[in-house]
Amino acid sequence: MKLWHKVTLGLLLGIAFGVYLPSRVETVKPIGEIFLRLIKMLIEPMIFFSLVSGITSMSDPSSLGRVGLKATVAFFTTTFFAVLFGLGVALVLRPGDGVIIDFGQANHVVSSNKFNVSQFLINIVPENALASFMGGNILQVVFFSIFTGVTINKIGSSAAPIKILFYQISKLILKMINIVIQFSPYGAFALTAWVVGTQGIGIMYSLSKLVFAVVIAMAMQYLIFGLLIMVFCRMSPMPFYRKSFQYQVLAFSTSSSKATLPTTMEVCRAELGVSDSSASFILPLGASINMDGFAINLGLTTIFFAQMLGHVLLPSDYLMIVLTATLGSIGGAGIPGASLIMLPMVLSSVNLPIEGVAILAGIDRILDMLRTTINITGDATITLIVDHSEGSFDKDKYYS
Repeated sequence: MKLWHKVTLGLLLGIAFGVYLPSRVETVKPIGEIFLRLIKMLIEPMIFFSLVSGITSMSDPSSLGRVGLKATVAFFTTTFFAVLFGLGVALVLRPGDGVIIDFGQANHVVSSNKFNVSQFLINIVPENALASFMGGNILQVVFFSIFTGVTINKIGSSAAPIKILFYQISKLILKMINIVIQFSPYGAFALTAWVVGTQGIGIMYSLSKLVFAVVIAMAMQYLIFGLLIMVFCRMSPMPFYRKSFQYQVLAFSTSSSKATLPTTMEVCRAELGVSDSSASFILPLGASINMDGFAINLGLTTIFFAQMLGHVLLPSDYLMIVLTATLGSIGGAGIPGASLIMLPMVLSSVNLPIEGVAILAGIDRILDMLRTTINITGDATITLIVDHSEGSFDKDKYYS
């Protein structure tokens, strides 16, 4: 049985347990608490070692060249605005309204402090690196990670053993994450049982509202890709949509950008008119750092939780969500069960409890199918646009 099958089964059993044995849900809640602690245990190490390993693996930034720079800027920009897009849909549709869950914090949390841009920028730089890790200050951890990676690169060839060490530790952390994710069916069962048993079955209705909001957001993002082709390439997006269906179906069924990559490259080269060099370089880069669908998912789901909890967000909170969701979507690329790792990071950055994350595990397969399709379509869109800007795009093949 595949993991997502087990998670779905755990969710259904948790619902049944919460409905029929509500008086016993406290006995299984510790299982969910342990699962959440395992996730929390790995968030900061995963961010630190993954970022440092990624930076040190690109010791020669100029090797990216002009095409790499264009693609990287485009990927980061679209991811950033995808988060904003998810936030916008959540604020308009308000999928979290109607159900309030008490996770041990006050339902209405309002800060009296006004947002100060200067102080916000100052607070990104840690006074004590270890305190940043111990306090779970994600942005400070990211700053220290980038500073560490850049410094290692400046040491030169003598830093090769350090680079290897960080790479190996990064692989170790990813392996630990894989192990933790294997416990997600039990965490989904225990926390779903507790939520349903203490809050009622109505919470599951709000999840259907979340799925609907995600579908709307991603459908609109899908249309945005066509708009980008129209604006930057001055071409009709209809051939792109028609010819992309092949790799989109594969992405939807496998929920894996990496598994879909060979098919996407072939479609871009043979059907969409993208040059071999761009398809071979930009698409793999996009599969590693471009997660538009995941970015939408993180931003929208965070607002969903805030609405459910009656948590009033300040402008500074929205900025924090945009930043952490952008980083989280990029950092989550290639990590199995990334939503269970990255969503707690975004939630905790604005002081939202992460206890509700496991109840999303059962619908995460549906969300993953949607966001993977958007992810890979975004990769193909940026590849086409960058290739067109380089003058190597075959417009005749595109329209054929």
